[in-house]
Amino acid sequence: MIEEVGIVDLDVMTSYLPLYKEALFLTMRVGWKGVFIAVMIGLLGSAILHFKIPIVKKVVSAYTQLFRNTPLLVQLFFIYFALPKIGIRVSPESCGTWGLGLLGGAYMTETFRSGLENIPRIQFESAESLGMSRGQAFHCVILPQAISSSAPGLVANVVFLLKETSVFSTISLMDLMFTAKDLIGMYAKTIECLTLLVLFYLIMLLPVSILGDLLERRLRHAEFGD
Repeated sequence: MIEEVGIVDLDVMTSYLPLYKEALFLTMRVGWKGVFIAVMIGLLGSAILHFKIPIVKKVVSAYTQLFRNTPLLVQLFFIYFALPKIGIRVSPESCGTWGLGLLGGAYMTETFRSGLENIPRIQFESAESLGMSRGQAFHCVILPQAISSSAPGLVANVVFLLKETSVFSTISLMDLMFTAKDLIGMYAKTIECLTLLVLFYLIMLLPVSILGDLLERRLRHAEFGD
């Protein structure tokens, strides 16, 4: 019997909604944890590169090159399948969180580093002339400006990382992609499952893109005015 093409069964889609909703919450939880780790790594790594801290700078440079030039899928496989061989076992959720965080940290490091390099040297000198220590000048004067300058790249990286969550299904994490593939395999409702997959990814990513655009415009207006 040939299935009629182009017909979407709304009743089937409605029955699948709870499964997609649960998968969305899991995907967002793991994704945003990974983004948070990435931002923290990026701030630390960019400061190390900017101040050219001996030895540690080389380690950070090697880390960024390694993670920016290998696919997330390979990194997840290494964490999930290779590390248990040396006694380090992680759950699928932890693997996804740290895999995303380490990948994102490499990109965030370069994003924040470029922001720091855009700050004129005189900003440091002016802060120090006011009696601030080097640490205070960096924390109170330089870092806020660097983050503002890095906002477009930061938002782009966040969207990129959240989209990369689509590979989590390969480590048996029941995210959106896993749920869609599982339902297609069981019930062969391909159109309905993929339509819901697209809609739920839009629910997750579209607000981030819109808020990112608003943030960028606000920061540009604060810096340059009309």
